[in-house]
Amino acid sequence: MKRTKTSRLTRNLIEMGKDLRDVGLIDEESFHKITMRLLEKEKMPKVKPITSDEIRTMREKEQVSQAVFAYYLNLTVGYISKLERGLKKPTGPLLTLLNIVQRKGLHAIL
Repeated sequence: MKRTKTSRLTRNLIEMGKDLRDVGLIDEESFHKITMRLLEKEKMPKVKPITSDEIRTMREKEQVSQAVFAYYLNLTVGYISKLERGLKKPTGPLLTLLNIVQRKGLHAIL
């Protein structure tokens, strides 16, 4: 895995957390939580764009209809159809959810 440089903001937030811990405003467990959250955020896998063909392939691999796929993703059948035809592109939380389904399967969100 490629190592990324810790941002200046992250370093400053960690330093501030140490200061808060040192003066007793937060305990060691809270400091550890903050530190891990900041450092792990930079190591999180990037969400990759998903094509219409990949969405269709994903659904077919799970052997579900557009209606069932839409139900599990809390979308309309029409929206799934538009995604599969390339008329719409998934963004935001939907893109993240589709990346999870692509990597781990539909059972990961059930």
